[in-house]
Amino acid sequence: MIKRLLGTACAAMLLLTMPACEDSTAEVVSKTKDVDTVEQLKKTLGDPADIAKAGPLAKWTYKTKDGTVTFLIAGEKVTTSMASTDEPEE
Repeated sequence: MIKRLLGTACAAMLLLTMPACEDSTAEVVSKTKDVDTVEQLKKTLGDPADIAKAGPLAKWTYKTKDGTVTFLIAGEKVTTSMASTDEPEE
């Protein structure tokens, strides 16, 4: 019984932390074009795959199905975003 509950809880947590992975880079950028705060960003995309901090500044990186989207954060404010795709160079 406990193993089953733990398994269900782990699966639910995994699903909650993966919303950006299902979307393309363009879809994530579109979803977040009006996002101004960390709270709005987390509500829209969930927790990032990576967080790098330097004092009050942070860089949140979300993995998408075709690349990454990185948000620069100052305090609780989302200041800018950068997107990159895994498309091969010609």
